[in-house]
Amino acid sequence: MPPDQQIRVLVVDDEALVRMGLVFILDSAEDIAVVGEAGDGAQAIEMAHRHFPDVVLMDIRMPVMDGIEATGRLRNMPRPPQVIALTSLDTDGAVFGTLDAGAAGFVLKDVAPQELCDAVRTVHAGEAFTSARATTRLIRDYRGNTARRKLDEARAAVALLTAKEREIALLVAEGRSNAEIAAATFTSLSTVKTHLQQITAKLDAPNRVGIAVTVALADLIQ
Repeated sequence: MPPDQQIRVLVVDDEALVRMGLVFILDSAEDIAVVGEAGDGAQAIEMAHRHFPDVVLMDIRMPVMDGIEATGRLRNMPRPPQVIALTSLDTDGAVFGTLDAGAAGFVLKDVAPQELCDAVRTVHAGEAFTSARATTRLIRDYRGNTARRKLDEARAAVALLTAKEREIALLVAEGRSNAEIAAATFTSLSTVKTHLQQITAKLDAPNRVGIAVTVALADLIQ
């Protein structure tokens, strides 16, 4: 594939072996090109200004500048790249800070090669990406550290959803794609997109991750 048609990716992680593995996976995809690597958030900002990546894979806990601050700065650039948070067992709680800073989704550091490439393609297309394997664990952590007021607000918001919208919201929380949701609910892709627009508006959710968190807080999933 011509270089100008490839998705340009910057890989950011303070562990060289992790970066090496991610770069190997991404460079094996014909439509993806790794344009740089960084070991901390400050280096990520510098590399982004130099190489203008389309997507940044962002570790969260790093020296010098962490992934939360770096994500916020990247998203405020004149040509902001999409950001995917890299999470592991000991950084789950911090993922929400990265999402609040503007990340479009998250994947586990031991993500399967196909899922990693799909995540890059999804956020590059302007959609949020949620890792099905990580979502339940992240939501459990978030629920356990959230004030009762937020739980009540989530339940009140979910009560505004129709039965079909609840069904679709649950599938979003499971990490299903729009195509998978359409197949599971026997509806067209355009109808699913319309429902998602209504769901995000009713839940005041910024993206699919926000939908997943809200329905989880409302005890729709365990």
